[in-house]
Amino acid sequence: MRPVTRTTQTRKPARTSLTTRATALGLAALLAWTVQGATAPAGAGPSDTGLKGAIDEILTDPRLDGGAAGVVVADAETGTTLYQRNSGDRLMPASNTKIPTSVAAMALLGPDHHFRTEVLATGRQYAGTLHGDLYLRGTGDPTTLATDYDRLAARVAASGIRRVTGRLVADDTRFDGNRLGRSWAADDESSYYSAQISALTLAPDTDYDSGTVIVEAAATSAGRHPAVTLTPRTDYVRVDNRATTVGSGRPDTLTIERAHGTNTLVISGEIPVGASPTKEWITVDEPTGYATAVFADALAAHGVRVDGPTRLGLATPASAKPVAVHRSMPLKQLMHPFMKLSNNMHAEALTKAVGYETSGSGSWSAGLAAIDAYLAKEGVDTSVLRQVDGSGLSRMNLYPAGQLAGLLLAVRDAPWYADWYASLPVACDPDRAVGGTLRRRMCDTPAALNARGKTGTLTGASALSGYVRDAAGRQLVYSVVLNNHLASSVKDIEDAIVVTLASSDTAAGEIAKADLRPERRVNDSSDALECTWQKPRARC
Repeated sequence: MRPVTRTTQTRKPARTSLTTRATALGLAALLAWTVQGATAPAGAGPSDTGLKGAIDEILTDPRLDGGAAGVVVADAETGTTLYQRNSGDRLMPASNTKIPTSVAAMALLGPDHHFRTEVLATGRQYAGTLHGDLYLRGTGDPTTLATDYDRLAARVAASGIRRVTGRLVADDTRFDGNRLGRSWAADDESSYYSAQISALTLAPDTDYDSGTVIVEAAATSAGRHPAVTLTPRTDYVRVDNRATTVGSGRPDTLTIERAHGTNTLVISGEIPVGASPTKEWITVDEPTGYATAVFADALAAHGVRVDGPTRLGLATPASAKPVAVHRSMPLKQLMHPFMKLSNNMHAEALTKAVGYETSGSGSWSAGLAAIDAYLAKEGVDTSVLRQVDGSGLSRMNLYPAGQLAGLLLAVRDAPWYADWYASLPVACDPDRAVGGTLRRRMCDTPAALNARGKTGTLTGASALSGYVRDAAGRQLVYSVVLNNHLASSVKDIEDAIVVTLASSDTAAGEIAKADLRPERRVNDSSDALECTWQKPRARC
């Protein structure tokens, strides 16, 4: 631990209480700092030697010149505001949008909510033959794996069905047919963090990135196409392998993308002999069809033959009889991959599920209306913000830091708060399932294994909001939302504010400012997105 120099001030009267308690979030790559005394950089100017002066000085960083910053710090117990800068300004929160989405889901669905994926049958079963249709019905589970569909198929076979004379029908009608969120970028079409949303979908691994397939291309011998494998194995997507293996020492230029509006995966470029395989998570077009195709393959593998065609998007008749069911993990457990890894698809599935639960409509508009109503009950002034999706991927989302911080204060007395709090990333915890998007940040400081927060990153937008205990054990709520910066990363500015809080006795006015280390990473375009959105080379 580096030395901490404290400056002591006379304790001032408590500032006005947060009436709209708020906060915001941030993520991406972590830049280190040194915890030092409050020595102002050239031209800084703040003369206040307390918390205000320390945070004001951090915010004089030239990377924020011409940008915007909304910052709020409050006492978690009393709600008393300890610091605020532009707390009412509407800023792009990026993945801090997942804070209101996640707490509304916990409140409106409940921590023990399970998604169900069901197989049902119509018609009559006789001597191993189902004279009717077999239905696969989803309710929005974003965590269903190929192994889960395989187990469903095994249960169908165990029920005695060996042949289906009718069709295999996919029922994804719990959600509407809108697959992509409002104003999501078109050039993200094949990027796994921008997958299509369906009530019936599939995730390829236990990061639960629903609506995607893992594509791996490995070098073979010079002059030949690389070897390509898919996880899960499926014919639902087509591989167009245009790439070439070249001699060792040549540049690796191999890319994998899905062609616009198709399920054709285009492998192009060159991969040198001896190079590590290129591995990408690629979205599919129409995830309902993807999940159903994998289930159909599983049925065949278990000896169940379906004579008729596969149909998508038809509702299951009320007369259908259950054959098999898969239940997801409870919501309180699902919160962990969702929040720790900032999973966009989970956020959107939960938004539509909340809409269905509250109004019978599994749509973004219904879900967002329910989230808005819940926030208003918690004292958030929803008239001063705009939320158009559940994840924060849209650049149309606008939140004041004050409203985010207020929400973080308000939910502390909720019966599910402990479960939700546990889902927040933990600074410098090396376990990815615990540290999540903060696991490489704020290490070797008093914030390590102390600060919890939700991160958020888009080009020109960065946020970090959550909770931290100061040096005397006082729990604080903080929200830092930074916008319109040209620098590739401002994460160390967020971290310096949180480390300052963790290093200081805020009640006694003994403030230990964390200064930014001069060697800052610049021109790193990967900082334009959440680090977990940069698979498989994520730094977090």
